[in-house]
Amino acid sequence: MSSTPTEIRLRKNSKLLVVAFDGGLEFSFSFEYLRVHSPSAEVVGHGPGQETLQTGKEDVSITRIDPVGHYAVRLVFDDGHDTGLYSWTYLHDLGRNMDANWHRYLDRLAAAGYARKKPE
Repeated sequence: MSSTPTEIRLRKNSKLLVVAFDGGLEFSFSFEYLRVHSPSAEVVGHGPGQETLQTGKEDVSITRIDPVGHYAVRLVFDDGHDTGLYSWTYLHDLGRNMDANWHRYLDRLAAAGYARKKPE
């Protein structure tokens, strides 16, 4: 199964990054989802159990997308975060597992006592 994007569209008004893959799948990622699932060390840490729960990202925006070779993009967010390299494989996995990932994130927020506000 291939996981190379054929199109990447930034929809700033709806706060979505739409990625179409050559296998026919297309995913619409909310900016918040991509920010809280950044593959950066700031978010995932340097090993198991070192993850940092991201809060207050409901209204985050992507300001820029930088290509990284032929294998990834670097997403630049308006909260200053710009260190996550989203490989094609990682984006594909984020799309295929979006529901489970999102529910796990919401469960972690609830367990931490964080009341998520509605995005603007």
